[in-house]
Amino acid sequence: MTIWMIIRNSLRHHALSTGITAVSIGLGCGLLMSVWVVNFQTQRAFKNLTGGFDSILGPRGSQLQLVLNSLFHMDSSPGLVKAFDYRLFREKYKRFYKRAVPIAVGDNLKGYRIVGTTLELFEVEHSPGQKYELAAGEKFIQNATQWNKEAVIGHTVAAQLGLGINDTFQPYHGLNFTEGQMPHKDIYSVTGILKPSGTPADRVIWIPIEGLQQMDGHDPRFAGDVSAVLIQMSDNTTARAFGMNSLDSIYNKGTDHLTFVKSNEDVVARLFDQFAWAESVLRWVAYLVAVVAAAGVLASIYNTMNERRREFAILRALGARRSTIFSVIVLESATIAALGVLIGFAVYAIILLAAEGTLRNEIGVSLHPMEPHKVMLIVPVVMVAFGALVGIIPAAKAYGTDVAKNLTPQS
Repeated sequence: MTIWMIIRNSLRHHALSTGITAVSIGLGCGLLMSVWVVNFQTQRAFKNLTGGFDSILGPRGSQLQLVLNSLFHMDSSPGLVKAFDYRLFREKYKRFYKRAVPIAVGDNLKGYRIVGTTLELFEVEHSPGQKYELAAGEKFIQNATQWNKEAVIGHTVAAQLGLGINDTFQPYHGLNFTEGQMPHKDIYSVTGILKPSGTPADRVIWIPIEGLQQMDGHDPRFAGDVSAVLIQMSDNTTARAFGMNSLDSIYNKGTDHLTFVKSNEDVVARLFDQFAWAESVLRWVAYLVAVVAAAGVLASIYNTMNERRREFAILRALGARRSTIFSVIVLESATIAALGVLIGFAVYAIILLAAEGTLRNEIGVSLHPMEPHKVMLIVPVVMVAFGALVGIIPAAKAYGTDVAKNLTPQS
């Protein structure tokens, strides 16, 4: 009888305890991997999804709120940039930037945000090497003197609201939709649907900025104002740094009504730093689950030692060496851990798919559950090694089995 046959028969004989212990290890392993990967991919996604813009000019207030509202289409707008300030920025400080794209927010369609902007937005890479592309139709027509009531909608909006090319809709005032709310009188037509981008833009309806500024029901006094200006700095590293520092000094220190976000990526990084404690708590919970599961392996095997003494004595009498008995127990413990690791990958997949679905539906950010990560190799190897390690204790007990004493039949 080979070592692996002995291990297989033992696991089959103690199937219930083996299964429970393997599931415990799987939970710990899956939780550890998912905490690491979700944290890594979420941070990467948020830091990369700057829409291709380096900085933002907006009303005085929280820089984080300005970034979340302008780039991730979350939170409320902190206010407005007056038409005079917007024109002054574009004309006086043009040497500091490559592109400056205005956006205006304030309306929605059944909870999906409507954002007024210019066609220049679609010329910028929202992620490295990627621009917004149309899956069907064409972009809206930009006309400063008489706006066209046309819209380009994100992929998620089209799927969730069932909108297609040439379909029409009426916007609702405000960023939150309530049943029974009366819509604006303006009727917009869908001219284009964007391909899935894995960005918050999938949940946005884009219209000409003049349309949102001059929509029926909006105060004409604010017709030229914008919610924020998305700024793409120079490609030259030195010029970009100089421009950022100059605009930071001009607006954050020289005015009391405007805010300049020097680096969108830095603001997002600070956001994750604020919640680093939550990730640490989840990771320690995962460590605890893994340790408890490993202890379960020890208890499961150790508790079977008394009933297996005769089995080991017979093996010794048949010529098995003490080292062979020792190896059987250590390998059995490692095998249980390996079974747990397989379950852990299933747990990991479930958690990642759930997290991906939630982030995609709520924010528009996509994760990649099947993307490999080094932790997916490190954690399984450590768990199997840990399982083998805890198996040394019962293995040592089996190693010292008295052959003559335990060959005597037990009543």
